Amino acid sequence: MKVLFLHCDSIRFKPVKKAIENPEETAKKEVQVKNCLACFIAVEKSDEDNPNAIVGKFVESVKDVAKQVKTKRIVLYPYAHLSSQLASPKEGLKILKEARKELSKDFNLTSAPFGWYKEFSVHVKGHPLSELSREISLESKEAEEGEESKAIAAEKKIKSEWFILSPNGKLNKIEIKKDKLAGFNFDKHKTLEKFTKYEIHKERREPAEPPHVRLMRSLALVDYEKASDPGTFRYYPKGRMIKSLIENYVDQEVRKYGALEVETPIMYDFEHPALKAYLNKFPARQYTIKTPNKKVFLRFSACFGQFLMAKDAIISYRDLPFSLYELTKYSFRVEQRGELAGLRRLRTFTMPDCHAFCADMEQVKQELFKRFDLAVKVQQGCGLEKKDLSIGLRVTKDFYQKEKDFVHKFVRKWGKPVLLEVWPTQEFYFIMKYEFNFVDALDKAAALATDQIDIGNAKNYGIMYVDKDNRMKYPIILHLSPSGAIERIIFALLEKAWMEKEKGKVPSLPLWLSPTQIRIIPVSEKFLKYAEKFTEAFNKEGIRTDLDDRPLHVQKKILEAEQEWVPYIVVLGEKEIKSKRLSVRLRQEKRIMTKSKDGLVREIKKKTNGKPYLPLPLPVLLSKRPKFI
Repeated sequence: MKVLFLHCDSIRFKPVKKAIENPEETAKKEVQVKNCLACFIAVEKSDEDNPNAIVGKFVESVKDVAKQVKTKRIVLYPYAHLSSQLASPKEGLKILKEARKELSKDFNLTSAPFGWYKEFSVHVKGHPLSELSREISLESKEAEEGEESKAIAAEKKIKSEWFILSPNGKLNKIEIKKDKLAGFNFDKHKTLEKFTKYEIHKERREPAEPPHVRLMRSLALVDYEKASDPGTFRYYPKGRMIKSLIENYVDQEVRKYGALEVETPIMYDFEHPALKAYLNKFPARQYTIKTPNKKVFLRFSACFGQFLMAKDAIISYRDLPFSLYELTKYSFRVEQRGELAGLRRLRTFTMPDCHAFCADMEQVKQELFKRFDLAVKVQQGCGLEKKDLSIGLRVTKDFYQKEKDFVHKFVRKWGKPVLLEVWPTQEFYFIMKYEFNFVDALDKAAALATDQIDIGNAKNYGIMYVDKDNRMKYPIILHLSPSGAIERIIFALLEKAWMEKEKGKVPSLPLWLSPTQIRIIPVSEKFLKYAEKFTEAFNKEGIRTDLDDRPLHVQKKILEAEQEWVPYIVVLGEKEIKSKRLSVRLRQEKRIMTKSKDGLVREIKKKTNGKPYLPLPLPVLLSKRPKFI
């Protein structure tokens, strides 16, 4: 079943003509409903297998959305155009009637007739929850959940203590009282308050489609790949370029840090003793595959391959600390269907993974701070400032009591209060981990950069080094992802842009990630050859520049450039040719400046200094471009 939810100021419809041989009987009169949730629904062939179950899931979904938009008025609108695999008219009407019966128990219901062509108009409210789509199916529980590790069961049962730890060392115990946080004044830390609520409630299911999904589609960056598993994506040329640039930037900064880059397999033996023990200490669900030889699982990080590599290496204490690094394409986790949400929570992702092998806890502390600086630099370089992020710090009770000074020093280094979760016992392989978290427009948090102190896997895998006393010892391992999943960086940038727009600011991407950095618009065909020369010159300078050569009005071209978030728009006419000074629209600043070609090059080079470069991902001429969305 496919459903489109529209939160409407009003919807009006009138049956006009029969669409099937025996449509539902109805009076041909106009109906109008105001302030309602309109549910456009297509009943599919697969729904015929278990109609009652499908109706139950549909009604549950309607209740969920209606609660979010705070309405008790529902319009049920049969809309065959949502699917190409429709149920038979007879079975479709049966399911529709059962859905009406169930919805009428809790809602003021209006239903459009089945089997008619209808004229209709709809006025949709303009908030983030006003347009949602759902796909309702009867997939098996086993397929939905994947292979569950023992760590997931432990995570469900663990009873954490929650605190806000301030840079001055003050520990504030946090509790939920009457559905409100108590124990800390969040007046100056609203994002941290949202993050704290999210973590304590542990409600990962999405109430609605997050705004970045609309943006990734409207900008022709990314879209769902429906022919694959849920939570997998196709990247169009502009989106692929952005993703590649972020990958290149993370690679660049990790190499500067000094990590050794390696490559490892994406699948491993499910019954391998060391790997299986690790799986059960990590809270993630795995994809499993039966090969001709054995049962394997798809990796969710680079830990497996790097640890096996380190096990076979000859390591001296003089080598420590040393780091191995891989940008894993691809990593996999069977995230749950209700939790999948665009690029925030997905099943296939790209994860930079950097492990440091350290001699002892003192070396761990020094290296962790060095890596923390790397994570901060990467986040800021990608366009996420400290104000955009909240830190979640997780520790075992024993570790906190032993290393309280170190934990407090970490928070002082961050310079803002953090959410501290204290576990009563060690259920995982790590005794401390931190995460940078971004809170989106729906108040859902997503972990980005993270590092972990792992005291278990060296022994589990048999990783050892020769100490200065010539004895074999187990290192302590740090697990760093300086960015988190690359997809989540794109998610955070788009959500940040949406929230800026809601505040009246101009939504944008960082200049170095903008697919087109300069768009040249000639005022008429007469200036097209001049425009081509400027376009070529800017591209030779390493600035992504395209040319709108289409036979459209200049204002139309400018509007479309702004809708594509092009940061610099150059309008080229006779005045600019004669003066050799360009008229440049700065989209984000909402102003026009006059600049020489060389001056504009210098400005953009300065703003993108130190960042990777890739050429324009689409043809230079807009008239030559395919439309992917």
